Amino acid sequence: MKQALQTYEVVLGFEVHVELNTQTKMFSTATNAFGDQPNTNITAGDLGLPGTLPTINAAGIDYGIKLGLALNCTIAPESRFTRKQYFYPDLGKNYQTSQEEPAIAYDGWVDVELDDGEIFRVEIERAHIEEDAGKLTHIGGATGRIHDSSSSLVDYNRAGVPLVEIVSKPITGAGERAPELARAYLATIRDIVKTLGVSDARMERGNIRCDANVSLMPIGATQFGTRTETKNVNSTRAVAAAVESEIIRQAKVLKDGGSIVQETRHWDEETRSTRSGRPKSDADDYRYFPDPDLGPIVTDEAWIARLRADLPENPVQRRRRLREEWQFSDTEFRDVVAAGVLDEIEQTITAGATPEAARKWWMGEIARIANERGVSPEALGVTPADVVEIEKLIAAKTINDKIARQVVGHIADGEGHPAEIVAARSLAVVSDDGALTAAVEEAMSANPDVVDRIKGGHMQAVGALIGPVMKATKGQADAGRVREIILEKIG
Repeated sequence: MKQALQTYEVVLGFEVHVELNTQTKMFSTATNAFGDQPNTNITAGDLGLPGTLPTINAAGIDYGIKLGLALNCTIAPESRFTRKQYFYPDLGKNYQTSQEEPAIAYDGWVDVELDDGEIFRVEIERAHIEEDAGKLTHIGGATGRIHDSSSSLVDYNRAGVPLVEIVSKPITGAGERAPELARAYLATIRDIVKTLGVSDARMERGNIRCDANVSLMPIGATQFGTRTETKNVNSTRAVAAAVESEIIRQAKVLKDGGSIVQETRHWDEETRSTRSGRPKSDADDYRYFPDPDLGPIVTDEAWIARLRADLPENPVQRRRRLREEWQFSDTEFRDVVAAGVLDEIEQTITAGATPEAARKWWMGEIARIANERGVSPEALGVTPADVVEIEKLIAAKTINDKIARQVVGHIADGEGHPAEIVAARSLAVVSDDGALTAAVEEAMSANPDVVDRIKGGHMQAVGALIGPVMKATKGQADAGRVREIILEKIG
């Protein structure tokens, strides 16, 4: 990539789709919930049946305005919903209810903090409200993609779920930090919507999806190059990798004398590269026109002031405050933010844990199990209260650190809270001197050479006896008490 940037300047643009967590859909009374049985959260309107009329979800409008305000946007005095004509196999009415101009919010900006603390301002073109499409499942093929499938199934549960699409203005000046900026920008949007409480922001569920636009222009030029749009990238690491991949690919095409095709592309996680989708022009003819069944959204100063007063602390300022309060190193704090567990660690500290303990569990065993199971740490089922309870059990010497890690796994399996699991599985530390003494004597009998070394003054050899005792007690022995008994026996 560095070689490409000796010749070209990178121009970025992002379209981030945020699913709102309203109780019902944007234009119907159907439940807005993830993971339910296919085609159960639907109404006749979601299916596009004749004679049905949409209604506007007021909470969805509030959420859109709050998000616009958090992005420092101007809120339109009046905006409308329009019909976007496009072939949607997963929208029964075969058009999307969206907004063209003016959007509910426009002309804003957001400050993005890079890894070294540098602030990069990204200008926002607009944030408009629309509805999500349903979900297609392609079957009969080896890859799960449409091109080799024999049939497709449609789940309309997601059709009509409220979205806010955040469109940035063209971004220049990032240089070799373009992939890092892409990752940090998407993470910043995720942090903002989580802090506002307007979205569950679960990227693995598609609550946030990013379309990344990349183009290259010769250094010193004033006209942007031809752009590509990598669609529906749903992780911060993937969007960084997709941007880097496109920079390298486009530079190679141009170096070889080729030209960039303006098209949509798709990120392939297996090959860590983008692949071609469909041609795309600068102005696709979607034949927008105002939806005759939906009235205008007319805002006033009182409405906007009420929502502005409810805005939480700015995420960048919050991160700086928390980093100082917790006294994490820059690397430690950056890793916490990248892992997406900032809120969980803050809640754990508020519940009574130390910053070090909270970071240890959320960045350690919880993250390990979540990664192993292919879910986010917050989706694992371990709560901040559980972590605090585990720390209390360790402090009381009811369990040790090894047992505590087992307990985390059992919580993730849905077996209950820490104390319940310890009791049900008889995981409490063995501190009974009778049982420990018997295990110590057996270990000493089996390792006379180790006993002789300890008698000779090699105290570090005590660990060679503690190990067999821990194994005999399935890791539940009180290691401190075992050490004391060994030294008492040896004299």
